[in-house]
Amino acid sequence: MPLSTETMNIIKSTAPVLEEHGATITTVFYKTMFENHPELLNIFNEANQKQGKQQVALANMVYAAAKNIDQLETLLGEVKLVAEKHRGLNVRPEHYPIVGKYLLIAIKEVLGDAATDEIMQAWEEAYGVIAQVFIDIETEMYKEAKEQEGGWDGFKDFVVADKVKESDVITSFYLEAKDGSKLPAYEAGQYLTIRVTMPNAEYMQIRHYTLSAVSNEKQFRISVKKEADREPYGVVSTYLHDQVQIGDTIEASAPAGTFTLEEGEHPVALISGGVGITPMLSMLESLAAKESTRDITFLHAAQNEAVHAFHLNVGEWTRHLPNAHYVFGYDRPANEDGDHHFTGFVSKEVLANIIKPETTYYIVGPVPFMEHVASLLDELNVSRDQVRYELFGPAQDITKDMAVQS
Repeated sequence: MPLSTETMNIIKSTAPVLEEHGATITTVFYKTMFENHPELLNIFNEANQKQGKQQVALANMVYAAAKNIDQLETLLGEVKLVAEKHRGLNVRPEHYPIVGKYLLIAIKEVLGDAATDEIMQAWEEAYGVIAQVFIDIETEMYKEAKEQEGGWDGFKDFVVADKVKESDVITSFYLEAKDGSKLPAYEAGQYLTIRVTMPNAEYMQIRHYTLSAVSNEKQFRISVKKEADREPYGVVSTYLHDQVQIGDTIEASAPAGTFTLEEGEHPVALISGGVGITPMLSMLESLAAKESTRDITFLHAAQNEAVHAFHLNVGEWTRHLPNAHYVFGYDRPANEDGDHHFTGFVSKEVLANIIKPETTYYIVGPVPFMEHVASLLDELNVSRDQVRYELFGPAQDITKDMAVQS
């Protein structure tokens, strides 16, 4: 049922308060919800909770919903991005009433007397409408995932068919369906959501990992960086590197994600830092498989030669593409005089050399790296609508300070 004008006006009037207190509200929300429904820790990434990332992401989403309650269609892109992750995590319609209950409790607790009965009633109605938007979109996504050729619903068992060390910190895992079935096709840039049960762990752990090879019917490949020095979010990557072996079983949901290579003949620049190379690999490999004549730049930054994964693969693919260019550099190279194009961070000068009209720039890496590159592209008069990026964690906008050129 559509919201009344009065309800929408009340919700919009709360937007400034939510902008100010949003992170506090969502922190209270998650704490209270998990205390009462600890089983949901089988779905939510506990590491993101401990770092506060998920709280901030949800606060931003709630604020955006309040600010745009009379034109929710403007948030459709963000909703679809979140819905893709929800489908991968196996978030179901029955979870939404739980979330709604504790979100309203948190709003009331944080705002106190300012959260009048009128405001709380309006937010209860608004949440119902917003939740239904997510439920409807996700229901269709579940249907598509299941009904596609080779598809399935929820999580499915996969066997680790091979485990390959790609660098000092990145290892690839080749996964085959335990039931021997063919795999569904996916687009270059999409990710696989895996679920593991670790020894002595109370809850299952779920993570999204980019599919680092082009689609094929037999195997998925994910390439995982070991984050052992970055607790607590190295728990799963360390487990995969140190304990998961060939022949072991891992659960996965069907491939998902909206960060995909756009069709066309316009130039593309694939810009990555560290393990951010993974989606760029499948994109470049897909272009190589099609013998693309597009102008392609593959720009990668790594700390040093020892952690630079897939260097030979990228070199091979770019050599066989007529208009492809491979640019790479190291922050702290082991060999200052070795084979690399730049030293230190990606600079404005490095990016200036790859700027071409109508180029689409794909950026993946640590958030500071992506913000740095986006800022430099802005200085080089690249429009925000030419930039695409993927986050390994909760949503945030790395292009917020960039201009939209007319």
